[in-house]
Amino acid sequence: MGDPARRVAIVLDDAVISSPQVDPSIACGAGIAGGGTQITGSFSVEEAKDLAALVRGGSLPLDVEVVEQRTVGPTLGAAAIDASVTAALIGLALTALFITLVYRLVGVVASIALACYSLISYAVLVAVGATLTLPGLAGFVLAIGLAIDANVLVFERAREEYGARRRREGDDPRALDSALRTGFEKAWSAIIDSNVTTLIAAGLLFYFASGPVKGFGVMLGIGVVASMVSALVIARVLTTLVVRSRWVRRHPSSSGLTGNGRLRRAIEERGPDLMRRRRLWLGVSGVLVVLSVAGIAVRGLDLGVEFTGGRLLEYSTMTKVDVDEARDTLAAQGLPRAVVQTSQEPDGAERITVRTDPIDDDEAYAVQQALSRLGDDATLVRDELVGPTIGAELRGKALIALGIALLAQMAYLAVRFRWTFGAAAVLAMLHDVLIVVGVFAWLGRPIDGVFLAAILTVVGLSVNDTVVVFDRVRELRRTDPSSPFPGVANRAVLQTVPRTINTGLGAMAILAALVLLGGDSLGDFALALLLGLVVGTLSSVFTATPLLLELSDLGRRRSAAASTGGTRRAREPVAASTAARDRWASSDPYADVPPGR
Repeated sequence: MGDPARRVAIVLDDAVISSPQVDPSIACGAGIAGGGTQITGSFSVEEAKDLAALVRGGSLPLDVEVVEQRTVGPTLGAAAIDASVTAALIGLALTALFITLVYRLVGVVASIALACYSLISYAVLVAVGATLTLPGLAGFVLAIGLAIDANVLVFERAREEYGARRRREGDDPRALDSALRTGFEKAWSAIIDSNVTTLIAAGLLFYFASGPVKGFGVMLGIGVVASMVSALVIARVLTTLVVRSRWVRRHPSSSGLTGNGRLRRAIEERGPDLMRRRRLWLGVSGVLVVLSVAGIAVRGLDLGVEFTGGRLLEYSTMTKVDVDEARDTLAAQGLPRAVVQTSQEPDGAERITVRTDPIDDDEAYAVQQALSRLGDDATLVRDELVGPTIGAELRGKALIALGIALLAQMAYLAVRFRWTFGAAAVLAMLHDVLIVVGVFAWLGRPIDGVFLAAILTVVGLSVNDTVVVFDRVRELRRTDPSSPFPGVANRAVLQTVPRTINTGLGAMAILAALVLLGGDSLGDFALALLLGLVVGTLSSVFTATPLLLELSDLGRRRSAAASTGGTRRAREPVAASTAARDRWASSDPYADVPPGR
């Protein structure tokens, strides 16, 4: 039997299934070279098979089912990462150049703070040990555009304050420092509200999503916090030093905060009454929603394998492949429902994407061999396998995340403002989401997990502009409570136009770079965000604010109707109308909100 001390016991579920003897030629403590072992003995064929199956099976009491498998070839990964890094550098450079041209010295300081934001975000990412996935890298690129929003808010408020002080007090060397300090104080409320809503979206992504989408939520949350630090701490310290310097006191115009700009002057002098046609804007928004819903109903949603279950295979070849011929070839392989798409890469390579129902590895290899005969040695660059269980789970999580996001946004805005503001903002967000989904349906673009990350981010982007407008409405209403509410809302919209344009252009530069450079892996993601940014910016003016006015009128009419009975209204119409107006004045939409800074 040999030396018992020279045996190895193989234990399965607390039972010894074999105890082979170690070859005496192997010295103690020498280990096993080559990583392989052999068990020899008087085994029959069936006994050998049973023992091999037990050893391979391990101690798991249940069969293992593959629910998700992802393989990304190095060519695709390197290309996507290079595209993201290039887009980040281009977007960062364009954003820094833009704010420097618009805001001069303080713009240069904001660019330095923007660079600090990038370093802080990367340092936090390394500190927490998070894995930087492609959607996470895209979230990092996106947050660069969001980081400048707080600086633009502060600088625009400082410009307004300096112009008002100069008209009242004339030129004063100390006015610039005071205007900047007031700009930070007055912009504080809008900055907090807009960033909290984005953090809500990031938190929902992290909690409800999975895999790379969760990584995007982590990166977005890190980016928002880092942007707050860079804008409210680093940028404030540096800009304060700049405006207090001798050079700026001698040459105030070099700071970039002394002029209101041509656009602002034109708006203040000849600003249109946009809210007079608010029902027209709501009608246009309604038509867009109907067209989007029609696209979803007629064209349907091209759900990715993450939601439907299946297998996605992507190959690269230097020979052009005819799509119809590829479909016929795969149909001959027993895959008549396979969806085949081709695309041309900048380097001349042909990309073939095949999406099928769940297939095993042997069938996937047969697909590759069939396409190799058509495309001169097709190389596999991506392989994603998702079972229907995870697909159903992701579908459920997508709907839950979207519903909770809308409710969370409405609850937060209802607390910060009033229920009419929360309802208007949420309806506008739902409007934006439907339009983006509808556009993707009409274009036949895929709806996958990365698109879910984009949609939830659109929710955060959409509310950013709306919160800025609503915050200005609140401020104007407090300072001028006797003005008609539609007039106050219209002034708030017009006064926030410069900030909206400057912030939007900065973010659009980065997203446009992603659309052009991101390829298939990031192009759809950036396209969804770009659409969401454009639609969200317009909806804050032409959807959210008109909805606010309509909901406020509805609340006022219901309040008047509830407090005055039909008989009393018939007998005393004038008194009832006066009482209703008094009640509306006493229940100012901002009366129950603490004064902001």
